[in-house]
Amino acid sequence: MSKKLLLLITLLFALQHHSQIIKTIQLRPLQENSFSAIVPLGTTLQLSFDDLEADSKEYQYKVEHMTHDWQKSRLLASQYIDGFQQNAIINMTNSFNTLQNYTHYSVEIPNINTVITKSGNYLLSVLDAYDEVIFTRRFVLYENAATIGVTVERSRNTKTLNSQQTIQFSINHPKITINNPNLEVNAVIIKNNNWNEIISNLQPTFFKPKQLAYTYTNKTNFWGGNEYLNFDSKIIRNKSLNIVKIERKNIFHHYIYPFEYNELINYSYNPDINGQFVIRTLEGRNNNTEADYVLMHFTLLADEPFKEAIYVYGAFNDFSISEENKMKYNPSKKTYTAKILLKQGFYNYTFASIEKNIPLNTNKINGSFFETENQYTVIAYYKPFGSLYDRVIGVGNTFFNQNE
Repeated sequence: MSKKLLLLITLLFALQHHSQIIKTIQLRPLQENSFSAIVPLGTTLQLSFDDLEADSKEYQYKVEHMTHDWQKSRLLASQYIDGFQQNAIINMTNSFNTLQNYTHYSVEIPNINTVITKSGNYLLSVLDAYDEVIFTRRFVLYENAATIGVTVERSRNTKTLNSQQTIQFSINHPKITINNPNLEVNAVIIKNNNWNEIISNLQPTFFKPKQLAYTYTNKTNFWGGNEYLNFDSKIIRNKSLNIVKIERKNIFHHYIYPFEYNELINYSYNPDINGQFVIRTLEGRNNNTEADYVLMHFTLLADEPFKEAIYVYGAFNDFSISEENKMKYNPSKKTYTAKILLKQGFYNYTFASIEKNIPLNTNKINGSFFETENQYTVIAYYKPFGSLYDRVIGVGNTFFNQNE
């Protein structure tokens, strides 16, 4: 066996192991029910996660400045950080009175050792004692140097009139001189804080004094999707929202109310938190260390298997695709099922499908409707000629809610 192949196998094994023991990764502002890591420069973000081996490992965090398209920027660490780029995570607490033992880790950024001085895209990595990357998360720090006005409306394209939403926006920059907008400004639209659903590489459609307008009718269209499904496991021994059965084994098993596939599904308004989750338990005082882990059983009813692979999808694993959240089809029961270990709380989720050489699709199972409530965020990057990095000069947000 070649050294390269052996190294690849070792890395894949390590990644699989880490995904099994590292759970409930959150990078959020300290404000309650605030899920976005796109915040003003100087805002405190808290990173937290659990290690199910519960053996007090030595983890470190590392902060790296990135370009607008998430490549490493040309800045040295000393040019965007006062203090240390890499430092130990020293705040750790063992779980209390839980069937699943774990150690809860957390760190706030900025802190006394790491103060970020420049706006931009940032990659936050957590490393083990051997300096191997365990996981990464993105965050964005922005200046209020420009005002971003964002609107969202029903698609004007007759083919997607009932299934898509159109975003238009303007960048108002009264204090910034932009000589060549096509080269100096980059804008990105993000749907529901999910970096897998973005539109970038946009050029202004109109130029006005101190204002750039982006008024596309098709290029900035997103599929509306559907409202997320949800469940609540805040009570571990009794049924809560959308939990139909509970079993006690070495840990608790919760069975979620089955979802039945219907290709003729209609839109029905259901308030959601756009794929996010909130950790909480009613059986303890500290959600961080007294919320237990539950094996959640997901069920999708379908008369025939899909040609695509089906996954349970949501922010609980950073909107990623892995073997853990892949669903398996049982022909005799005509059901797709998946079992995912999740910490107690309120969760949004949906179903995603993937076919070879075709991008991930979140509309196959639940449909796509222009009425769906979604949050859209526009980030404006500015890099004048001769500059070393992309500043984030402004961020704009808007919600589309046909039901208000």
